[in-house]
Amino acid sequence: MPLIDSPASTDPRAADLRRMKLVALGCLLASLAGLAVSLVMGAQGPWAWLKAFCEAAAIGGLADWFAVVALFRHPLGLPIPHTALIPQGKHRIADSLAEFVRDNFLHPEVLLQKLEILNPAERLGQWLREPANLAQVTGSVRAMAIEGISLLHEQAVRRAIGEFLVARALSWNATATAASVLDVLTKSGRHQDVLDGALSKLRDYLATPEVRMLVAARLVKFARAQWPKATSLVDTIANVDKMADSLSDKLALQLVEEVQTALSQPDHSVRRQFDDWIHEFIERLRQDPEFAREVNAMKDRVVQSDDVRAYLDGVWTEVRATIERDLQREDSVLMRHLDHSLAGLGDRLSRDPSLVEAINAHVLSAAGRMVGGMREGVTRHIASTVKSWDDRSLVRQIELSVGRDLQFIRLNGTLVGGVIGLLLYAVTVVMQR
Repeated sequence: MPLIDSPASTDPRAADLRRMKLVALGCLLASLAGLAVSLVMGAQGPWAWLKAFCEAAAIGGLADWFAVVALFRHPLGLPIPHTALIPQGKHRIADSLAEFVRDNFLHPEVLLQKLEILNPAERLGQWLREPANLAQVTGSVRAMAIEGISLLHEQAVRRAIGEFLVARALSWNATATAASVLDVLTKSGRHQDVLDGALSKLRDYLATPEVRMLVAARLVKFARAQWPKATSLVDTIANVDKMADSLSDKLALQLVEEVQTALSQPDHSVRRQFDDWIHEFIERLRQDPEFAREVNAMKDRVVQSDDVRAYLDGVWTEVRATIERDLQREDSVLMRHLDHSLAGLGDRLSRDPSLVEAINAHVLSAAGRMVGGMREGVTRHIASTVKSWDDRSLVRQIELSVGRDLQFIRLNGTLVGGVIGLLLYAVTVVMQR
């Protein structure tokens, strides 16, 4: 894979590198020219000193040129051993770089220590107390929400989501889910709380005068329809309506007392019957294949119903349009709630050390797990990425980054070599006297 590279014509580092290469080459050529002149002039007297300087400078310059070039490529294209070190050792460099990043940047203790010093919850609170930051957050959320809703409005996206949801619903085992939910609801007698609520509502309903009047009217109507002669005869002795009122009052009172008894007695027969029915229903959901098929078939009919789909599609269209209209308004209710919530969080974080401590603890815990899981993955990613880079691009980028400094090594090698040559020649002259 080629390394992302900047064109040489636009990268300012390339011009600096070329300039320093010319300077280093100029010094080397000057030393070779000086050596040639000193030899032509007989290398005696002052020319001997010039020869000593230029000879050592040329040797130093050539040696450093070889060393610098050998890092990146074969000098003069010759396959000399231990040259082109960077492309030849790319895999080793990749592994070493990945291990260096892993051990020095992704070590859990180092990261968690820095994160703890950072105090992310307190910094978050400070950041959220700035109105400009809140505006930035709400603006970004608004833009993303509008874009997301627009995406969901696309016909292809809506069709794909609808098909996915229908497929998931058809493959869903409704009986198993219902049995599991009912199991949770019946643990520790929670279903009896539901029965208590229903019985309480029934007791209150039966105790109302309207219900008693309704029962009395129904009794009179039924009696007159079934036994017209008998009711006419009774009317000559006593008022049938008053008798029905009295009977309905007694009946309602009896029912209220029965409901009250069921509410006050944990082992009442109504409770036992309800408990038996619930557990029998759960067991049937789990063990009766025919009943399970009927329930799932009913679920499938609902899911595949055109009326249900049209209704849900209409609801979604209305909800989406409402949200979209709100988000596009400057005084969006949703964005105002978000802004107030974030501002409240920022204010709370400034006043509640326990909340800051709790958030920091969760952040550190999550970061520790995340780093532990990502550490080796990031290491492998760095190593594999570097190994996949094109050799020429890799060499080019490294040379652009450090090549200018390496040319100073060539320049210094030339000058320092010349100075050392002068010193050695001076020692030789002194020793010969």
